[in-house]
Amino acid sequence: MLTDVAWLIGGKGFGAVCSLIYLAILTRSLGLKDFGHFALIFGTSQALIAIAGFQTWRTVVRFGVKHIHDEDWAGFGRLSMMAFLLDVLGAVIGCLIAYIVFYQFAVELDLNPTLIDTAFWFNVAALWALVSAPTGIVRALDRFDVAVYVEALVPAGRLIAAAVIALTGPSLVLFLIAWAVIDLIEAAVYWIVARRLSPQAIRLKYLPRAFEARHENPGLVRFFGITYLSATLEAMFKHGPLLAVGYFVGTSAAGIYRLAQQLAQGLTKLSALLSRAAYAQIARASVASAAQEFRNLASQTTKLAAIGGAIVVIAVATFGGHILALLGGEDFRNGYTILLPLVIVSSIELAGVAFEPVLHATGRARLSLLSRFVTVAVAAVAIGFLVHGYAEQGIAWSLVIGAGVGNIVMGMLAYLSLRQQGVSTIKDISET
Repeated sequence: MLTDVAWLIGGKGFGAVCSLIYLAILTRSLGLKDFGHFALIFGTSQALIAIAGFQTWRTVVRFGVKHIHDEDWAGFGRLSMMAFLLDVLGAVIGCLIAYIVFYQFAVELDLNPTLIDTAFWFNVAALWALVSAPTGIVRALDRFDVAVYVEALVPAGRLIAAAVIALTGPSLVLFLIAWAVIDLIEAAVYWIVARRLSPQAIRLKYLPRAFEARHENPGLVRFFGITYLSATLEAMFKHGPLLAVGYFVGTSAAGIYRLAQQLAQGLTKLSALLSRAAYAQIARASVASAAQEFRNLASQTTKLAAIGGAIVVIAVATFGGHILALLGGEDFRNGYTILLPLVIVSSIELAGVAFEPVLHATGRARLSLLSRFVTVAVAAVAIGFLVHGYAEQGIAWSLVIGAGVGNIVMGMLAYLSLRQQGVSTIKDISET
């Protein structure tokens, strides 16, 4: 798993440097107001992708590793093609939702009316650039090294595009067009790579029989439904607050919130990287490893993640305001009061990075859904109490409360799931 993380850090480290540079170009080229518009449009696309994308990569990894372990390439091919068809269905549904959002609620989001058409088509492109199925294929095959090169296309492409646009005449519309084209290119390359890695499975001949995978993988439909609902709740928690800032506070505040959110995500990227590697390895360990090894993997992952989260919080508490001012200018320095709680949220998620993969691998995905619901519900209640008195800072700290409560619940459920799996002792997990 650490080897996978090392590959991901190599690629994402490069991506993080690129993203910080092109983010600085964006904020300084567009200014606070236009960057706020960009943030709301981009944030909406991320929410739609999470809601309409179905997170099929989880299903491919959860059930695909057994097919790969048994060298059942026909079964893996049908599973992969089913994921592809679900991604297409999700993109269609997402386009319908985008139409409603931008043509019915643009005023509530404080969007410039001249940007509505551009925002809609940007979201359409983002939805059709979904790479969930091929991502799952590559991860199930344990080829994180290849994924690094593919995913590096986006930050590198955005950096080049941002520099060219800034030099030739910065424009919000041009930035959005560039982002959309680059995402579509990455999607095409990801499918080409998936085909090259597993030519015996990624074949069009499996499309007509793709949904036979439902019967070949017992529990698939239930797992898919639960993980989809869980991902939707997670999307509401991650992307809903940005839209809430735009609705309750205004576009400029949304711009500051987005920069702080982007920086928080960049500084805590280890959480996402460790989660990707842990999910695949824990799923594989549940199939091919002894119970003791499975328990050790979960325990060591939790300890490593907790240390990483603590380091990130300390670094942001010390240098956060200066970094924001360096990236966006003095207008963004006050975003420090938003950045700190957002980093704490990401660090809480980092500390519990092994909990959800453990619940999924032990056949208790419904418990992770329960935990997500608790997280969103607690955060929503907290926002209701804090938003009117503390504006965007209140929204950010509400997420800390929701993440803290939800992570405690998920940790307890993961503890109980390991215990019920017949693990004789889980002292390491309980101490962590």
